[in-house]
Amino acid sequence: MPAEMKAQRRFVRFTRTKRPITIDGHSASSTNADTWSTHAAAAASTKGEGIGYVLGAGVGCIDLDHCIVDGTVADWAHAVVADNPGTYIEVSRSGEGLHIFGRLDEGPGRNYRDGDRAIEVYSTGRYIALTGNRHGTAPLRLAALRVPTL
Repeated sequence: MPAEMKAQRRFVRFTRTKRPITIDGHSASSTNADTWSTHAAAAASTKGEGIGYVLGAGVGCIDLDHCIVDGTVADWAHAVVADNPGTYIEVSRSGEGLHIFGRLDEGPGRNYRDGDRAIEVYSTGRYIALTGNRHGTAPLRLAALRVPTL
């Protein structure tokens, strides 16, 4: 994970059903900073299933759902990845999606589904379950995101 994400106090834990919780196991909120913690504290906690990152403070995510089939990235998703070089990308928990993290101004979320394409873009008010499973040789840094035309 990029150092610039780790340095922020924007981490939660999450349950099996992907509900955000605090490091103590209480309900957390993607809009209440009092329920977030540091990366070190979230990593040390044993509550829930894993660590999540709350988007905002200039960090956003392009979420590509169901774009990996039999280990191959779909052409439509590959085009989005190619448009966002030099930024951190993880394979999602399901192993079928990609999370492209990068710098993005805060704004309303967008959700686009068209045939095979399933693209969500968020920059605030959401958290993303992290895997630490980097896609390819994605660097451990954040670059400006180029959001696909939805």
